[in-house]
Amino acid sequence: MKNLILIVLVTFLGFSAQAQTKKNKNLKYATEVNGNCEQCKKRIEKAAFGVPGVKTANWDMSSHQLTVILNEEKSSPEDLNKAIAKVGHDTKEIKATQADYDNLHTCCKYQRE
Repeated sequence: MKNLILIVLVTFLGFSAQAQTKKNKNLKYATEVNGNCEQCKKRIEKAAFGVPGVKTANWDMSSHQLTVILNEEKSSPEDLNKAIAKVGHDTKEIKATQADYDNLHTCCKYQRE
């Protein structure tokens, strides 16, 4: 009988823990992304839209802010940052590899920190 109560209790706690980690389907996320020009804007936004679950993406050239709405059930902000870094642009969270940065067009090369 004690085993049955223990199993029911563990099952209930398991469902409670899952309810607390519910993913946001419309997460508004913003991060700083380095870039210089319209070509950078197109590349950054294209990389963002390549991440599953990204619904909107807009990179502002003057503030260097990328704002997105993404479905956390399909991907995470970390996935987004990795995709942006993969096309050669540093984000506040993840730096692009030197090889990816070197592949950028000359006008797109920004001063790295």
